[in-house]
Amino acid sequence: MHPEFESDVRRSAALLRERAGGAPGPRIAVVLGSGWGGLAAEVEDAVDVPYGDLPAFPPIGVGGHAGRLLIGRIGPTPVMVLCGRKHAYETGDAAAMKGVIRTLAAAGVRTLVQTNAAGSLDPALGPGEVMLIADHLNLVQRSPLIGETGNERFVDMADAYDPLLRQQAQSAAQALGSPLREGVYAWMLGPQFETPAEIRMLQRLGADAVGMSTVPETILARHAGLKVLALSLITNLGCGLAEVALSHHQTLSVAAQAGDRAVALLCAILQALPPETA
Repeated sequence: MHPEFESDVRRSAALLRERAGGAPGPRIAVVLGSGWGGLAAEVEDAVDVPYGDLPAFPPIGVGGHAGRLLIGRIGPTPVMVLCGRKHAYETGDAAAMKGVIRTLAAAGVRTLVQTNAAGSLDPALGPGEVMLIADHLNLVQRSPLIGETGNERFVDMADAYDPLLRQQAQSAAQALGSPLREGVYAWMLGPQFETPAEIRMLQRLGADAVGMSTVPETILARHAGLKVLALSLITNLGCGLAEVALSHHQTLSVAAQAGDRAVALLCAILQALPPETA
């Protein structure tokens, strides 16, 4: 890896450890996608770190993504909460979040909890519902590990979304009275939405939801040795499944309406996870 990149990661991780009050810092990091921003208000004793202060972090250029990191607690659980992500569709770079994930790992994070907004491929999984990701389809067939060297680049993606973490999330959802469906998430590059033919293709391939993020970060996290848990907030039915024109404005609007319930569920899940998820 380029020496400048490694230097940026070390400096960013050192700053996060310093802002967290020294080692060990939080072992759980949460990436907030569209509709999940309300979690930021739930972080207690929050220390606010703008992405601009972290040299390994990219600038954020998508509405609904604030570009700041919070260090604090959700109930008793120490967390780092990342308000926003860089998407591959912004520059075409599947490794856009590499510096972020490497920084989190270097700062002591052991579990990455990802959230996103997604379109449903099943009318029974409607807008406002939350889906727990059990597996993914990398339809883009791009890897954020291009350029890595050595045998470690050949990452085993079995159980990419950790089975024990998913079980703990299901238990927390049941205790809250919020049934949580599991499904397969398909990554499409975007930024355009899918055509009806593409939606039919994804259905036949076994996908339950489709979106434009998450998969590159999961690959990076697994390469860095992190466990991953991921949740999709369903904001629409896929193109051709409903008579509604798709737009990012609609995504943000539906996400805002369903966000409170999704955030309450996420808070319950985070508090159910062991703080030391090594």
